[in-house]
Amino acid sequence: MKGLWGNRDFRLLWTGETTSMLGSMVATTALPLVAVVTLQASTFQVALLTAVAWLPWLVIGLPVGAWVDRLPKRPVMVLCNTVSMAVFGSVPVVAAFGALSMPYLLAAALLGGVAKVFFTLAYRAYLPVLVGDGELLEGNAKLQGSESATQVAGPGLAGLLAQAFGPVSGILADAVSFGVSVLCVRAIRARETVVPAERSPLRSQIAEGLRFVAGDRYLRSLITFGAVSNLALTGYSAIQVVFLSRTLGTAPGLVGLVLALGASGGILGAAAAGRLAARLGAVRAWLLCEVVAAPMLLLGPLSGPGWGVVPYVLALFGVCAGVVAGNVLVTTFRQQYCPPELFSRVNSSMSIVNYGTIPLAGVLGGVLGEAIGIRETLWVAAGVSILSLPLLAPYRKLRDFPVRAAGRPPLPLPLPT
Repeated sequence: MKGLWGNRDFRLLWTGETTSMLGSMVATTALPLVAVVTLQASTFQVALLTAVAWLPWLVIGLPVGAWVDRLPKRPVMVLCNTVSMAVFGSVPVVAAFGALSMPYLLAAALLGGVAKVFFTLAYRAYLPVLVGDGELLEGNAKLQGSESATQVAGPGLAGLLAQAFGPVSGILADAVSFGVSVLCVRAIRARETVVPAERSPLRSQIAEGLRFVAGDRYLRSLITFGAVSNLALTGYSAIQVVFLSRTLGTAPGLVGLVLALGASGGILGAAAAGRLAARLGAVRAWLLCEVVAAPMLLLGPLSGPGWGVVPYVLALFGVCAGVVAGNVLVTTFRQQYCPPELFSRVNSSMSIVNYGTIPLAGVLGGVLGEAIGIRETLWVAAGVSILSLPLLAPYRKLRDFPVRAAGRPPLPLPLPT
């Protein structure tokens, strides 16, 4: 085996994360299908599922970042996946007794979102423990590539499960996947060293991460772009099942196929990220990905019934390819650039802005969908995505991302002239 495939601990992390991501992608389609098909939910209620799943980032993201910096990451990841397994495993049980309701579904999405905040911050800080700096790009590309593959398989599998066993079966598959992930992460042998630090008040630790981000022009630009871009992308995706199912009259199985074909662009993006960075430079490759991805959203609202759904597939394919490739490059940049002892706090400080717009986008998507129409809301979201591109201006003259000097925290660097 070559590269990171020869690293046993990385293989376990990859297997566990890929399995749980597959389950999560099934649930991402299954949850709105349960709401639409089983509970006859409104457009606003369906969009609210997205909002409550991401709301914990806005509410608890900052303190969780400080807590995770104090703790060994592996036990946190195991606990979070155990909680997620229990939460989502309860949904089919409640449904079997005929007691499933929209409030229960929203509560499950909210609790799963809380676990995801802890897991994501621990997981991103844990990867550098398993691989060296020179392998981070490869590791992120492999993890993003498998995540994209699950985005292809997940919606299709959710559609098939919904057709064969009912929409709630996809949520059961998600619970099982979290169980597999728990076993894989527990089997990892590597242990990170958590350096005991002076226990300053939690508020001071949170402020330290915020100051680092606020004082760095590169990170400030990154979070501003991420916030606006996520607002557009989430508003778009929060209503896409409603658009495909109700506006276009697409059957549940075909909805899964459409989402799967579109998500396959992410596999291409993950595979191409390293090559593009080597040829163009990491920053130039990232900018190219974002500039190509945003206008692709304009194809979605042009879709129609039957074969008219092809533009929607093309829109998703282009967006997924660009966004995933960009995520590989930007995630590697942050892991190399930020001081390890501050990483989770810096990450949570950025995530509260980036992800904090997602619940707002879910609500706005639902409100606009009911107020001006589903198709019209897709046009608005596509326009916002394109308007976010000028926020990338601070990077336009760079070829590669800055890297912190060995043994020192990164310093804000002057932009090239």
